Amino acid sequence: MDPATLGGIGFAFAMVLLSIFLEGSSPMSVVLPAPMILVIGGTIGAGLASTTLADFTLAFTTLKGWLTFKRPDLDETVDVVVGLADRARREGLLSLEDAARTVENPFLRSGLQSAIDGTDPDDLREMLEDRIASKRAQDKSIAKVFNNMGGYAPTIGIIGTVVSLVHVLENLSSPDELGHMIAAAFVATLWGLLSANLVWLPLGARVGRASELEIAHMELVVEGLLAIQSGANPRLVGQRLRSLMPPAAVAAADGRTGKKAAA
Repeated sequence: MDPATLGGIGFAFAMVLLSIFLEGSSPMSVVLPAPMILVIGGTIGAGLASTTLADFTLAFTTLKGWLTFKRPDLDETVDVVVGLADRARREGLLSLEDAARTVENPFLRSGLQSAIDGTDPDDLREMLEDRIASKRAQDKSIAKVFNNMGGYAPTIGIIGTVVSLVHVLENLSSPDELGHMIAAAFVATLWGLLSANLVWLPLGARVGRASELEIAHMELVVEGLLAIQSGANPRLVGQRLRSLMPPAAVAAADGRTGKKAAA
């Protein structure tokens, strides 16, 4: 699990609370039910209205998976593919039938099974790239739900402030309460900005980045499967796949290999 998003959101809210304490105020001064209900409920309603029910439901039912997302280990996948390529080169592609059942990655497993079944290389590439395109489109629709909500929240917060200021103008005959009422009116704007910039937009960015990493992993798997199917030299397969990895990931993998060799 990559805790960046949960940790970042928690840290940001902690800094907000700290600033409130340093100002000599109380956190309860900004925890007011009416503006919070208006901002959160209004944002959810506007987000639902801007998309389809299926996309909206999918965004929230998959949210736990995005928050607990684990970055794919590209080096581990390269090692698995190189091992399969070595066996296929020595014993033939059909010898991978048993190995295919033990592969944990479902995308690699299904692609490997298609290769073993004799799928034409061009058809196999097209099929796998279509699956990647479908995932990219679905992930983009999920990220758009959260990004839309991040765009609506500040405006809904302003609406809440305007509604509260109307109430203030109706009570000008009570000057002793005006200060408290005006302060409470701006709480809606505060929650609109907070929810947009500390929750919804980070969630949209998280989905986008996690999707990029998963798709890069799938693209590496496609190249590996086609190399296995063509009977390429395992050493060249490894070199080819590692050239597709980010330099930092290659350096980390080389560091782990060096430590194992030294041990």
